[in-house]
Amino acid sequence: MKLRNVALSILVALLTTTVFAESDASAAFERLKALQGSWAGKTSDGRPVQISNRVVSDGSAIMSEITGHEDMITMFHMDGNRLMMTHYCASGNQPRMVGTVSPDGKTITFNFLDATNLLSTQHGHMEHVVFTLTDADHHTEEWEFAAPDGQKMHEVFSLQRQK
Repeated sequence: MKLRNVALSILVALLTTTVFAESDASAAFERLKALQGSWAGKTSDGRPVQISNRVVSDGSAIMSEITGHEDMITMFHMDGNRLMMTHYCASGNQPRMVGTVSPDGKTITFNFLDATNLLSTQHGHMEHVVFTLTDADHHTEEWEFAAPDGQKMHEVFSLQRQK
């Protein structure tokens, strides 16, 4: 009887954790949808950057287009209970990353899962991205690029919504 109660408690805890993880990922996806529109800002070294976010495919995906720095596309979508992104990089590869959200919901972090067209002869790939949602009209995007020699390069976009 005692063993059955312990097993039941563990099962309930696992199911609760899965439900919260699913709702956190879905909530983060909805927060990203709220970024729909045009954004302008500067890179870490002061160069202008434009980002256009658009909810597409009947609300099941978000397309983010970066222009002015290097022209790139990033797609966000749910995969079951996971928030995913695929970044179509100027390096010619397409890293896929899994998103997690901070407890306060203001930071969404994506970490490398795998990639297509990632060849050892390439320059490297995006490995880590952090979106910090300051308010409805401001956010930052911190991108980390992993070079083949193990070095990490960082780029930060400080963005403001264009009205």
